[in-house]
Amino acid sequence: MATDVEVPALGESITEATLGEWLKQPGDAVGRDEPIASLETDKVAVEVPSPVAGTLEEHLVAVGDTIEVGAVIARIGEGKGAAPEKAGTKAAPAKQESAPAATKSQDADADGPPLTLSPAVRRLVLEHGVDPSKIKGSGKDGRLTKDDVLAAAKADKAEAREPSLERTEPAPATAKAAPAAPGERNEERVRMTRLRQTIAKRLKDAQDTAALLTTFNDVDMTAVMEARKQYKDLFEKKHGIRLGFMGFFVKAACLALRDVPSVNAQIDGDEIVYHDYVDVSVAVSAPNGLVVPVIRNAESMSFAEIETTIADFGQRAKDGTLSMDEMRGGTFTISNGGVFGSLLSTPIINPPQSAVLGMHRIEQRPVVLPDGSIAARPMMYLALSYDHRLIDGREAVTALVRMKEALEDPMRLLIDL
Repeated sequence: MATDVEVPALGESITEATLGEWLKQPGDAVGRDEPIASLETDKVAVEVPSPVAGTLEEHLVAVGDTIEVGAVIARIGEGKGAAPEKAGTKAAPAKQESAPAATKSQDADADGPPLTLSPAVRRLVLEHGVDPSKIKGSGKDGRLTKDDVLAAAKADKAEAREPSLERTEPAPATAKAAPAAPGERNEERVRMTRLRQTIAKRLKDAQDTAALLTTFNDVDMTAVMEARKQYKDLFEKKHGIRLGFMGFFVKAACLALRDVPSVNAQIDGDEIVYHDYVDVSVAVSAPNGLVVPVIRNAESMSFAEIETTIADFGQRAKDGTLSMDEMRGGTFTISNGGVFGSLLSTPIINPPQSAVLGMHRIEQRPVVLPDGSIAARPMMYLALSYDHRLIDGREAVTALVRMKEALEDPMRLLIDL
């Protein structure tokens, strides 16, 4: 008797998703709770687990189809199934597989417990044709990360370029795309992911709805850099996490938003909603686009708690394992374009929020000091984009100056000035 596989609940207000990828093919053995498909929602990729152990009989929807919560997408038939908790069991393949297909099914190999790969990691494994069972994972519980797969692929390419003295037979040629002829102009059409479509729509809606304006300032990062240099080793030894820049910026933002509450507020119809807490959305790059997990109650968190939370978000964004709840809400956003080399930008607010802080790269620039001398200082441009319907220019500038003052004199963060 076959068991239906249904689309699980995806979170509040989310009723549908797009089938992004089948992780198992008809005929594959699957274990109970083993992912068989990856769904793309408006915010994250969600894996659909098998409700029972058995053999995948059929797919009922195709990649790219839009499906609603509760819809049946596959059927699992009775069978031996995969046994994640036991090693040494290997189902005989029903047919000869191509190299990519074989790689895709190796996470159920018998030589050890099946590997659990996130959708992003699985795509890289297939793209580069590497064997995931031979890669040592650096993620939590030994899970593979994107960096692990890319490093393995790079190593394989380097090995392939080196001549081997022991090789007696030529290695089989790998099929490669024919190089483009000189002057040839090619195009490639790729379907936008659901996440990318949502990002595009939300950003455009923000421009169409809010009265966007950006105010700029620059900050001398000397004090923050000296504090990090002086305490980074002790901080890491005590808390097990690096002391980064984001902790300082989150704390400075919380200080400023307390003094200028409208920057932490939002418009709801004809009412203004003020918050006595600060939930900071941190823009993080994920394989399918930008995501913004939320640091809840950042105003009451320590530097160590903030840095640990951000590091965890960054790793799980790469692995594609962020949950829907972790990206819901938020009262203020911080986006760090400086990690990519950005000198200056005008970030767009994340509705229904009313403001976003843009960080940029640090560079040495000549600065006139209070005594009139000129010195090279590590400077960063800050940009605060805000909804002018709610936030006046005076309030926006005041909030940004408060952040600048706290960063240039971090003691303000400790004595609450």
